[in-house]
Amino acid sequence: MRGVTKVYGEGPTAFSALKGVDLDIQAGDFVAVMGASGSGKSTTMNILGCLDVPSGGRFLFRGHPVERLDRDQRALLRRRYLGFVFQGFNLLSRTSALENVELPLLYRGEDKRRRRELGMAALDKVGLANWSRNTPAELSGGQQQRVAIARAIVTEPDVLLADEPTGNLDSERSVEIMELLSGLNRDNGITVIMVTHEADMAAFARTVVHFRDGLVERIEARHRQVSGQGEAVEA
Repeated sequence: MRGVTKVYGEGPTAFSALKGVDLDIQAGDFVAVMGASGSGKSTTMNILGCLDVPSGGRFLFRGHPVERLDRDQRALLRRRYLGFVFQGFNLLSRTSALENVELPLLYRGEDKRRRRELGMAALDKVGLANWSRNTPAELSGGQQQRVAIARAIVTEPDVLLADEPTGNLDSERSVEIMELLSGLNRDNGITVIMVTHEADMAAFARTVVHFRDGLVERIEARHRQVSGQGEAVEA
């Protein structure tokens, strides 16, 4: 991102959510984005996820100027390269875990056999292969978030964007989800970009970006390791 601005509204009621953000995210990094409400972190995530476009400045993904893409082109970019995990899980309540995970593949036009194969592989990666037939109501909050992560990685994205992925979970389940995201980053090379308000969750990241008043306030580069109790600690 180079000089990225985002303005909502016009005239005297216009609000500048981003005021010239410069930010580099390297492939394979695990980035936590932090800041108070209204600091610009969620707007930045929407632009990084190609859900919104800048009002000004440049956003390059793999060297390609995303701000020049139309709505359909951005949708194709999301479908091919990006996966999303949300605080509220956003699972279909009346369908099984496997069917929820298969949904992005259905949009891609994959046949039933291929959808099942890839869906089960994704559930296995998050440790839920034996729960594939259960509906969300039959799963714990932590299990539901694992299904949501499986849905996000079933298309084998390069980048996983997570918006407060542990916000609805207790401490123990939160650590489990963070260990899972860390493993996907470390073992599968997926770039993880996560918005969080929780410093102990951000400690799992290698890079922490702090936003304030629509700008990047500071960036911390960390070397992290996971303790025997499943806690992230600075090495």
